[in-house]
Amino acid sequence: MPFELACCTATLLREIDTGELHQRDIAKTYALAMKSSEKTDWAKVNEAIIKRWSMAGLKHIKAMAWSGKCWRSSGKA
Repeated sequence: MPFELACCTATLLREIDTGELHQRDIAKTYALAMKSSEKTDWAKVNEAIIKRWSMAGLKHIKAMAWSGKCWRSSGKA
């Protein structure tokens, strides 16, 4: 049974807004949303990421999500 993220836009916006999660955390949710069959308002999500981190932050999150590096261990306990 495949796993799929629901309410992609709302979930991402809520996670970005919390301030407690890091770019790697957002990249994981971003990656799940990319594979979801549910429509995501990418313009709204990307705007929120830029507002919180910057354009460079958005590029970093996208790179981690697309490459799968967001799922790799950071080496921290």
